[in-house]
Amino acid sequence: MKNTLYSNSQIQAIHHGKGSMMVLAGPGSGKTTVITGRTKYLIEEFGVNPSNILVITFTKAAALEMQTRFEKMISSKSMVTFGTFHAVFFKILKYAYNYSADNILREELKYQYIREIIERMGLEYEDENEFINSILSEISMVKGDMISIDHYYSKNCSDVVFKKIYEKYEQKLRIINKIDFDDMLVMCYELLKAREDILKLWQDKYKYILIDEFQDINKVQYEVIKMLAKPLNNLFIVGDDDQSIYRFRGARPEIMINFTRDFPETVTVVLRENYRSTGNIVKASSKLIANNRNRFNKEIVSANEEGELVVLQEFNSHMEENERIIELIKKHLRDGGKLSDIAILFRTNIGPRYLVHKFMENNIAFRMKDSLPNIYEHWIAKNIITYIMFSLGKRNRGDFFTIMNKPNRYISRDAVSETEVSFEKLEKYYFDKEWMLDRIGKLEYDLQMLRKMSPYTGITYICKAIGYNEYLKDYAECRHINTEELMDVVEELRELSKPFKSYEEWFQHIEDYEHELRKQADMAWKGHDCIECLTMHSAKGLEYEIVFIIDANEGVTPHKKAVLEDDIEEERRMFYVAMTRAKKRLYIFSTKEQYGKPANVSRFVEDIS
Repeated sequence: MKNTLYSNSQIQAIHHGKGSMMVLAGPGSGKTTVITGRTKYLIEEFGVNPSNILVITFTKAAALEMQTRFEKMISSKSMVTFGTFHAVFFKILKYAYNYSADNILREELKYQYIREIIERMGLEYEDENEFINSILSEISMVKGDMISIDHYYSKNCSDVVFKKIYEKYEQKLRIINKIDFDDMLVMCYELLKAREDILKLWQDKYKYILIDEFQDINKVQYEVIKMLAKPLNNLFIVGDDDQSIYRFRGARPEIMINFTRDFPETVTVVLRENYRSTGNIVKASSKLIANNRNRFNKEIVSANEEGELVVLQEFNSHMEENERIIELIKKHLRDGGKLSDIAILFRTNIGPRYLVHKFMENNIAFRMKDSLPNIYEHWIAKNIITYIMFSLGKRNRGDFFTIMNKPNRYISRDAVSETEVSFEKLEKYYFDKEWMLDRIGKLEYDLQMLRKMSPYTGITYICKAIGYNEYLKDYAECRHINTEELMDVVEELRELSKPFKSYEEWFQHIEDYEHELRKQADMAWKGHDCIECLTMHSAKGLEYEIVFIIDANEGVTPHKKAVLEDDIEEERRMFYVAMTRAKKRLYIFSTKEQYGKPANVSRFVEDIS
């Protein structure tokens, strides 16, 4: 092995002998190089049988990349096992229970079953997909953290409702003899705990275990790994506690931080060299993350030149922020650069909506790594548009159902029996209820008033005079959502509608915007040179010449949901991940207002400045 290819810290990690080792691998420090290098060293220098080595990663793509790189190093196929936690644990279950791939619940069926359970329970939610996703995330959390369902407090609905959904879902899986991905982990733990003979078999099989991205491990994964590693404890973990950003998926960074309590003989090595970013980017990001208390102290240094200073800039509005981004992009192109050199990073996928409009105006190709941020597809926008359409004469029964009780007017579905809504017939249905006639009369009056307004005034009227904001407050309380999140959608919708004098103009814009989004997605799909737009979560593991972090404001990053110190620390880690994606230039922009309200610069910007 030519040691000149590696740094001193990488050599120390690769040449580690028996027993446990923790490798703290900072951004761009070559952790894949270390894992593949150590695997090769174990075989060639220690004489370890390749079939006794297990390398675990968190995604199938990462496992395949790791295996490909390793096999290039040794110029042949290998008997080393490269796989995800789920793949490895399912292999153990397969041998014990004769499971096959047919026993694994497909993702689309998982969604279908939860949807059916919700419908049978009579639960109604505005954004069904969002609610199903959040419920499935919580089910995964319960299993991954090995929590008793009786001691779990739901974040998305009442505890009684969540428990009922959970139990019905589990019952369904038992009936059809299927397991989901989280069951693989739990069942593997229970199997190895109960059957020492089976555990011994797999301990003898995997005498050397290497784990990548260890900071993302959850409780049940760790419990299984601890069992498999005994009694030799040849456990080689690689990760960065400063890049743990998946707590919402069950990741527990404290497992890595407390690793030496379980394995006191652990040798720790820090990969200090960052081969990706310039010195100034490394210094600024290190200054930021040093504000987290619950972490390993480490000094990261850049292997590159100092480079340009990180640009921290505050703008009066989103409009100014976006205009500056467009200017800098155009300059980069004039200087011979490519759009694909650039990434726009944001905390949530609603972040770039104003910027996307600007890209379209300037014919700048972009690719959304996450879902396309079409605000007009949001259920709040759909409700508001439906109100306006009814003011213009629409009378479809299905659409009327979506707005008739927002706010609650106590109108029964039975009162609307025909495909076209007739207010006259509605009044006849309630002829003996004066208070209902008042409510129906008020709705008719509001729709008449709404017809004459501009889009901006109309949205304001729906929310304040008609009482839609009151409905949003009640809905937020029911769903355990921060009301401000819903109000922000309303405010953004109002801001975007300002330039349009009539509903017809506004509707035409909505149609054009949707068409342009599809066109941009198609361009990205066909491999055009594009700017990459993605959330901080999605940016992990990637790198770009130039990075813009937009809307670095309090309430955005850290997110308004982050209240506890642990939450703030995770938000800071997310910002750190975003900063360390940049190789040469990093711009961090904030605004003095968000959705028409005054806004403060993020504390993370203050950490750096």
